[in-house]
Amino acid sequence: MTPSSARPRLVHSHWLPDTSNPVIERTVGDVLRSAARVFAGEIALVEGSADRHARRAWTYSELLNASERIALGLSRRFAPGEHIAVWSNSSPEWLLLEFGAALAGLVLVTVNPAFKEAELVYVLKQSRAAGCFAVPHYRDRDMLATLAGVRAQLPALREITSLHDLPYASADELPAARLPAVKPGDIAQIQYTSGTTGFPKGAMLHHRGLVNNARFSAGASGARERDVWINPLPMFHTAGCGLVTLGALQTGGTHVMLPGFDAGLMLELIESERGSITLSVPTMAIAMLEHPTLAQRDLSSWRIAALGGAPVTAELAERIERTVSARVTIGFGLTEHSPYITHTRPDEPFERRALTVGRPMPNAEVKIVDPHTEAILPLGEIGEIRVRSYAVMRGYFDNPEATSHAIDTHGWLRTGDLGSIDPDGYCSIHGRLKDVIIRGGENIYPREIEDVLVTYPGVADAAVVGAPDATWGEVVVAFIRTAAGAQISEDQLFDHCRRHLAAFKTPRHWRFVDSFPQTPSGKIQKYMLRERFVAEP
Repeated sequence: MTPSSARPRLVHSHWLPDTSNPVIERTVGDVLRSAARVFAGEIALVEGSADRHARRAWTYSELLNASERIALGLSRRFAPGEHIAVWSNSSPEWLLLEFGAALAGLVLVTVNPAFKEAELVYVLKQSRAAGCFAVPHYRDRDMLATLAGVRAQLPALREITSLHDLPYASADELPAARLPAVKPGDIAQIQYTSGTTGFPKGAMLHHRGLVNNARFSAGASGARERDVWINPLPMFHTAGCGLVTLGALQTGGTHVMLPGFDAGLMLELIESERGSITLSVPTMAIAMLEHPTLAQRDLSSWRIAALGGAPVTAELAERIERTVSARVTIGFGLTEHSPYITHTRPDEPFERRALTVGRPMPNAEVKIVDPHTEAILPLGEIGEIRVRSYAVMRGYFDNPEATSHAIDTHGWLRTGDLGSIDPDGYCSIHGRLKDVIIRGGENIYPREIEDVLVTYPGVADAAVVGAPDATWGEVVVAFIRTAAGAQISEDQLFDHCRRHLAAFKTPRHWRFVDSFPQTPSGKIQKYMLRERFVAEP
């Protein structure tokens, strides 16, 4: 297969995999050991705390040593293949447990620290976690006491341990110790989907998928050896513990980990740690651009601002590149694909980087199909994005019905995302299949309307949903967050939309909000906006 830059143009919406950069058969532990050999004395991990003088750091050699000691300690308490959960915000201990579990052949179940008791019980019970490592306190909550209070409902849970008390074996035991054999196809993690339309499902992600997806993503982003990655993303998500953690690892980078997103701290870390790469969702980037200390910071080291996890407008990409020195790249994917499917590159023209989500990543086969007939669509037409590759999850844990719905008999993953592809293989996202608004028989894609709304001066962000209507079936509702001090009327936005959109796409209802409900990873929760509107008197 020829490299993607030299490929012939497509004749229909089907991209065959580019195999010029082959998949490597390595585990998470393999790449950690390889990095420690090559970059032994380089700084691998920095705790991105607000107190600059209290930040802990690990070299690659120290990181491997600590991870192997934890792996040995874990292997004395859990058998290979058992599931252990981590319930915590981001911290160096989270990463050390990730590496220790991988080396010990254990499956790490990642749990959102914001989960309430019922959500926690569901995930720990459904995953059959044998142990749970939790941060003692998160925000105003006693996490260990919460776990103790629900333990009676979890018959498989043998141990509850503070994340501050990781089971380190003594250093002198390592030379003679033998850790279990781990294979690239073994399950490394179970990550639970958001569950916005039902109970969360546990995607089983294997070592091969996580390792290679992070490697290909780092390459697409233009990562270099010894880059400094500033990571605001939660570690319980594939972007935090996968793309950044394993991307930095495989390029000899320094991983600076925030305990949670804070725009001011993010800017301070880019300046003080000389950060060169960031990966964030658009809402995080907007918050950084709007932060009052932005103009005071020396951000000259910031080379790549990678965005993903939610739609990225051309206006936001242009604003970032106009305001700071970073070049924007955009990735698209989902948890079930470890996660990225497509990615733009920093050396591509701005129109490619800002108006598309790039070409499919190496070794990924992508097609756009009619979700009803399964037929591959002509170039440029909108349909469901399907992907088949090395990175597809093994399935949903203990949920064969959901697995068969997500992955067909030929190995194609149904993403649930609407997209199109051009003759050169560049993909564009048009929203979620479930978010399509059908007004009087016309299909309306919220992303198109949002892209128009954010071009109006003073609109900081916009989210468009469909609401039930007795006459039309559904009507368009726009939620608008204005920039500080901006005064905008509904009539102004209506006129702006009519100048750029067909009449049936123009929102009928307008709501101005101070903030949007978001997932912990920064995605706008549109279902909550829809429910809020429907509940209005």
